[in-house]
Amino acid sequence: MQISNFFSRDISWLSFNQRVLAEAGRDTVPLAERVKFLSIYSSNLDEFYRVRMPALMALQKINKSKADQEMIYTGALEEAKGIIHRQQELFGKTIGSIIPLLEQHHIRLLYNQPIPQEILPGLTEYFFTQVLAFIQPVYLADIRPDFFPGNNKLYIVAALQYPGKGADYAIINIPSDTLPRFKACTLNGTTYIVFLEDIIKHHLPYVFRQATLAGAWNFKITRDAELNLEDDFEEDMAEKIEKQIMKRDYGFATRFLYQPGIPAPCLESMITHFGLTNASIVAGGTYHNLKDLAALPINKGGSPSKGGSPASVPEYEPWPAIMHIEADKTRSLFEAIAAKDLIIHAPYQSYNTVLRFFNEAAIDPAVSEIYATLYRVADDSKIVHALISAARNGKQVTVLVELKARFDEANNIRWARQMKAAGVKIIYSEPALKVHAKIALVKRKDKIGTYYAGLLATGNLNESTARFYTDHILLTSDYAMLSEMEQLFVWLSQRKKTGNANIKFRHLLAARFNLQRAFMDMIDREIAWARQGKPAKIIIKLNNLEEKKLISKLYEASQAGVIIQLLVRGICCLMPGVPGISENITVRRIVDRYLEHGRVFIFLNGGQEEIYLGSADWMDRNIYRRIEVCFPVYDKELLQEIKDIISLQLRDTVQAVQLDSRLQNQPVAAAEENIRSQEAIYQYLKNKATNQVTIS
Repeated sequence: MQISNFFSRDISWLSFNQRVLAEAGRDTVPLAERVKFLSIYSSNLDEFYRVRMPALMALQKINKSKADQEMIYTGALEEAKGIIHRQQELFGKTIGSIIPLLEQHHIRLLYNQPIPQEILPGLTEYFFTQVLAFIQPVYLADIRPDFFPGNNKLYIVAALQYPGKGADYAIINIPSDTLPRFKACTLNGTTYIVFLEDIIKHHLPYVFRQATLAGAWNFKITRDAELNLEDDFEEDMAEKIEKQIMKRDYGFATRFLYQPGIPAPCLESMITHFGLTNASIVAGGTYHNLKDLAALPINKGGSPSKGGSPASVPEYEPWPAIMHIEADKTRSLFEAIAAKDLIIHAPYQSYNTVLRFFNEAAIDPAVSEIYATLYRVADDSKIVHALISAARNGKQVTVLVELKARFDEANNIRWARQMKAAGVKIIYSEPALKVHAKIALVKRKDKIGTYYAGLLATGNLNESTARFYTDHILLTSDYAMLSEMEQLFVWLSQRKKTGNANIKFRHLLAARFNLQRAFMDMIDREIAWARQGKPAKIIIKLNNLEEKKLISKLYEASQAGVIIQLLVRGICCLMPGVPGISENITVRRIVDRYLEHGRVFIFLNGGQEEIYLGSADWMDRNIYRRIEVCFPVYDKELLQEIKDIISLQLRDTVQAVQLDSRLQNQPVAAAEENIRSQEAIYQYLKNKATNQVTIS
């Protein structure tokens, strides 16, 4: 559904998750990876209920006349529920088709199946020695004041019949946050995989010895994930966020998901006791939190083409990360950067070059100052360890840690405190402003003068996600560009609340300063070329496209004859292919083994192409409520490299789909040469590392 010429952002996001689910159903995807895509779909849906459902529920309450006036689609809630219901049905069919395939590899996932007698002795020992210690039943009729179902935690409700006392209901926790969700048992060459909740259900008669078990059903409650922060500095930001994190698991309920079959009186009592009258009450499948399928205890190995051992489940063929040819030299990385700009394309190319950037900065006696922004930090971040070492080695280290990175707040707080204790100057952003820029600056001094080395990226400084997020990291010594970065760091350290600082950005595009205006101007420039009858073209790759002013400007460009090719992984509020509005705009999305994450902006500019990379999606939050940085690529060789990579993605006929004017994922027509872009990009960069580059 759309209002005017814009898709609903939430319905569009569900369209993306549909594409993820479709990947789980493709026979051409290795079996272990199909299971992983089911996990990703489930995880995405949980986040949708935590983050977006509260907004949709609030929109439903808006007065209809106001909704019409502001072009707000208040029907999105019911439409979303319908889409999710259909997707969940497809999810059930998909996992149902995968289970027999696992059995061909001697793996029996007991999904809605009784536990075979031959493996029960081992499971009973496991229950009494490992599981029972965590079981804490409470009776529904006598709920303790301190009992509150936490967010996305798993529970069982059991119907009990006591002699002479009638029926009662008990709530039993499933300790899947402490114990593995799955228990594997191998017998006679077959591995049986049993859900933790099924082990508990089977042994409930041991827990309630005085009662007869009449039935047991699974359920969970999903809660609002937003943190409520006031715009003041009276309290330490880390402490303020920690308090909010503690409340998050007990926030407003957005969904009550339960296994069908719960008796109506029990269901009504649970809704009342747990304050669920305003939540979405959803009868789902037997099992919930199927994001845990990512941890399914299966032996992965081999590939569909090469095969593996009989007990292994095929996964993607490994693509060893390629060492960047310029970085793979014995000289100092800073000397290499001073000689020539470098771009690392993760995960195709090794992220070790990025780690080396920080490691060398920490030990290099010529380095005097280091600045960095951290948004999502790895659990055991080597980058943070290098920053700590740098401070202890006498460098002046300043780090902007974004404490409000959703679901990473606690980890970021932990690292911020460790860095602060080591002497790193820590900056926190304002409550109403997130710093999403991915930048770092190193200042080196010698007898002649001061030199800059900078890192600007499309993705987080996180070596863990760099293994499966596709991003671009520019390493440069461009003094003019890095001087602007230094001014931005100074502005951030002063905690100013407005975007009118006296920074003259001529190279960088920074949200809250010049980013939106610069992109509007570049689109206007293409419009001017088109109106002169000259070639005009825009290629943009984003994670999400929502901001209506920029979308409207793209519509204007399309109507002027500008050819616009968009690669949008997730949310896309722009409607492509609408006659008279957007017939010159195409939108593709790619879902494959890696998560497409880089942002790329290419403007033909009368043949003098300009290319920007950066952290900014075109969403309201990125444009108006965040500090983002996009940066130009000046080196001609690197410009061609980016163009080659984007060209391969625009020609993908295997993993790409095209978004139509009805928000449907349409297959891309086959070509003489079918291209799977991620595989082609890996081969392209591998050939380039050996000076064998060929691309047609």
